[in-house]
Amino acid sequence: MNALRFFAAPLAALTLSVSALAFAHDTAPPSEKITVLQDQMLKNAPGKKALMIEVDYEPGQSSIAHKHQGTAMAYVLSGEIISQVKGEKAITYKAGEFWYEPAGSEHLVSKNASATQPAKLLVFMVLAPDEKVLIPLEN
Repeated sequence: MNALRFFAAPLAALTLSVSALAFAHDTAPPSEKITVLQDQMLKNAPGKKALMIEVDYEPGQSSIAHKHQGTAMAYVLSGEIISQVKGEKAITYKAGEFWYEPAGSEHLVSKNASATQPAKLLVFMVLAPDEKVLIPLEN
């Protein structure tokens, strides 16, 4: 019986620690949800493709700072998105509003403006098939 007590306490502590780590991991905000809606080679622009993606942000969620190798045009489908490209001020875009990012632009801020409501963004890009959609920035 003493042996059982000797092992039971550390086992219980280990179980609680693992549960706490799992809970902490589950409560960390996941990254935005990205859905590719269309990926199509362009017949009138050889060597380029059009990419249409939907970006879903949970309340308060944001993307990492990044740049795109291709040209991007974004349209807010629902909610409000705060966007800032290097060298420009941050702007809050509401549903129905849009913006343009030239290829290579450094996108410093892209986030849901609301802490309580989700937001959805439609992004249309033109890029070469071997170019990356998103490249994380170092700083």
